[in-house]
Amino acid sequence: MQQHINRITDILRRDDGISGAMHYTEQISWILFLKFLDDYESSQADAADLDGREYTYIIESQYRWSEWIARDNRHFSGDDFKEFINKELFPYFKRFRNVDGDYHSIKYKIGEIFYFLDNRIESGHTIREVVNIIDGMNFQKQEDLFELSKIYEDLLQGMGNDGGNSGEFYTPRAIIKLIVDIVDPKVGDTIYDPASGSCGFLIEAFHHIRPQITTDKELSFLSHSTFFGNEKTPLAYILGVMNMILHGVHNPNISKTNTLTTNIRDIQEKDRYDIILANPPFGGKEKEQIQQNFIFPTTATEMLFLQHIAKMLKTSGRTGIVVPEWVLFNTSEAFKNIKKEILENYNLHTIISLPAWVFLPYSGVKTNIIFFDRVGVTRDIWYHEINLGRKLTKNKPISYAEIKEVVELQKNRSITENSWIVPVGSIKDYDISAKNPNTANKIVVEAPDSILARVGERGNHLEKLYGELLGMIR
Repeated sequence: MQQHINRITDILRRDDGISGAMHYTEQISWILFLKFLDDYESSQADAADLDGREYTYIIESQYRWSEWIARDNRHFSGDDFKEFINKELFPYFKRFRNVDGDYHSIKYKIGEIFYFLDNRIESGHTIREVVNIIDGMNFQKQEDLFELSKIYEDLLQGMGNDGGNSGEFYTPRAIIKLIVDIVDPKVGDTIYDPASGSCGFLIEAFHHIRPQITTDKELSFLSHSTFFGNEKTPLAYILGVMNMILHGVHNPNISKTNTLTTNIRDIQEKDRYDIILANPPFGGKEKEQIQQNFIFPTTATEMLFLQHIAKMLKTSGRTGIVVPEWVLFNTSEAFKNIKKEILENYNLHTIISLPAWVFLPYSGVKTNIIFFDRVGVTRDIWYHEINLGRKLTKNKPISYAEIKEVVELQKNRSITENSWIVPVGSIKDYDISAKNPNTANKIVVEAPDSILARVGERGNHLEKLYGELLGMIR
């Protein structure tokens, strides 16, 4: 299967309509998805037949993969094939979005996916060549679906590694797994990602919970009532929904919406979730209209998400969030107020300092993971500074094997050379940045690129302060 996908990406790179990893991932996605749907419906029909039931197909016969793919290649290729794709197939699936009733049904999700998609492949012969290769794959066995889901993850990772805007869709899987393993979701938990992207956090949580399932009722809850998310970017939304479906969550509760348009004053207990896992966007500047939805207005996107996440946690809920370094050390008024709220009304129990360059090549920003729950107040914070003993690069990213020991260290709140505990009373001016006491007196010789990264962070911080001061003056 991987060889087939590699061959397809090589074919698509040569097409005039495709430019970069984002485009070919998008185009492979809709073609793979249609083949998956056809195999899924065939399996459902076979199962219904064995039970003596009649299966109602989601897709009409003339638009099913097995129907149009089987037409004569000699007479249904090139311009004719492209015209069918663009003028018949895509409009048909886009109409699914108009279905009445259940907006979380698989039919509605298919409509949502194709509403935000278009065929970019310029040559009809190229489309025919690609669909013929994918037609040779079989997605009806569980092991085939598992392989497909892993390959899709690799495509998304490749898109992230391509850098630029495509990096926003991808969080390193090692970091996601570390967060999920520490938060440790259980059967029956509701799980939410307010900036779901390609749904990496939700899928990792699905794999974490799946071995715990013992009854059909629990499996149904896992598939239909466990995972929720918001994503405002059309392509990220499409990739996320498809990723969930390909991993076995056939009714993903993912909405295409801007999370920050929710007024947090209106959030009630019934709207909240047991677990929130997220890597919210950072470095953005939000307009005044968006800021009005929050108790502590600020232009900083990451601080608005932090307020939203805190408000969306159920009583006894827990969360793990990736934040940039400046969130911890920034002592401007809005930043201080938000951190004060979390320290005094939540239990901020853990902060893990990640190595520089974790998000290469998309970003060189230094980041941390913060964990808090809605059980009491913060008494002390367990810090851990991840020290890999090597520099991260695009070709040698962080691996889970290098950081998996942190899960056990955090569970026991162990004190080590890279782990320490800070009583909340000793925190000054709400600066909660990681300052390892074991390295305080060491002379550290930093590499030039690391120094430049820190200078860049401080520059971003100063730019944000300048923007806030300018707003106050105006």
